[in-house]
Amino acid sequence: MHPDDPSPQNQTETCVCGLTTDRASAERRIGRHRTAPPRRGPLRSTPARVALAAGVTCCLGLIGFVGAQDTGQRHEPVREVLADRAAAEQPASRDFTRTTPPVAVPVTPIPVATPSPTPTKKKAPKKPAKPKRPRPVAGLDQLQMDNAKVIVDVGRAMQMPRRALVVAIATAMQESNLYNLASDVLPESYDYPHQGSGSDHDSVGLFQQRPSSGWGTVADLMRPAYTARAFFTALNEVPGWADLSVTQAAQAVQVSAFPDAYAQHEERATTVVAALV
Repeated sequence: MHPDDPSPQNQTETCVCGLTTDRASAERRIGRHRTAPPRRGPLRSTPARVALAAGVTCCLGLIGFVGAQDTGQRHEPVREVLADRAAAEQPASRDFTRTTPPVAVPVTPIPVATPSPTPTKKKAPKKPAKPKRPRPVAGLDQLQMDNAKVIVDVGRAMQMPRRALVVAIATAMQESNLYNLASDVLPESYDYPHQGSGSDHDSVGLFQQRPSSGWGTVADLMRPAYTARAFFTALNEVPGWADLSVTQAAQAVQVSAFPDAYAQHEERATTVVAALV
């Protein structure tokens, strides 16, 4: 044995961490045949420093291992929670390991109420069309034909026979030429619609009936419908008027100064009635 070799009892050293260190291997790191420098303290010699470094490294490794174990223990509950959540939740659609979805059970669709269409505005009711004006016949103009229609309509409403309609039209032709006339003697008559004027006393209207004789007021007698009704009422009161001639029937109502004048209008009156009935 070389004189510089350490004694057998110094072949091994115990680290501060509890591990055993081979001193010979430590010496080989610094050279077998080198002369150790003089010892000036426990940490000055090379073997001591090597041993101390090895011990520190060992201790640090042990601390790191223990720290890693502690960290794993601290995060273990979090990992368990994440594992449980992953097992409970369904994999995302982007997962490549998809499972076959369960077979869909057919469900009867619930009818959805469709919104009612927007209510359309109701159209205003159409105004009743005005009756067409009758086409003039027997040489009459439109105003004359309109007045003749009023007379015929009133007679029919009163259920007067056709013969009475002819008598009435012939009488109006003779009295006013089928125009609704005012009277120069009665200025009031001009306050109402009229189609001309006359001067035969206070006679007014289609049948030239006189207010002074009790036929009615000026306002009444200026209305064609009223004066026609007044005529038919008076004719209906003549006994046996239907067996009389047109002239005799008309004269019985009008009491005219020219009783034979009505006969000349019988033919035309018959044509007008035929056109209106």
